[in-house]
Amino acid sequence: MPDHEYSVRVEWTGNLGTGTSGYRDYSRDHDVRGTTADLPVIHGSADPAFRGDAHRWNPEQLLLASLSQCHMLWYLHFAADAGLTVTAYSDAPTGIMVEHPGGTGEFTSVTLRPAVTIAPGNDPESAATLHDRAAEYCFIARSVSFPVHHQVSITTEQ
Repeated sequence: MPDHEYSVRVEWTGNLGTGTSGYRDYSRDHDVRGTTADLPVIHGSADPAFRGDAHRWNPEQLLLASLSQCHMLWYLHFAADAGLTVTAYSDAPTGIMVEHPGGTGEFTSVTLRPAVTIAPGNDPESAATLHDRAAEYCFIARSVSFPVHHQVSITTEQ
């Protein structure tokens, strides 16, 4: 199988005139851009708990989004392969990050909460079990050092 290489460009935009002359003297704002396509800019910052801007995406939110997107894309792939008709899919993932004395920290878990709607005549139990397969295949989930759980809700379209 081939290797795939990904790249982005991250540029700090938070110099308020004196650079990082002091901890409170600069903004955590930055822009994330694609390098190979004309993608919209993602305006990022730190979490507000770390002096960031709540109106910009932070890395922790983007990690949750990446895990959710990856799981969803695999799930939809496996559903199509299985002849299962998904008519709607949404997720509201949450993650737990702990801080340690001295400033280090890490995520200890993420929970995906996929809400899937299937067409009439499809088997809800089969729809639910495909999430286990998606979890096994998601590249992002396989790359992190913490557990990624999923709490699934399956609804049949009326």
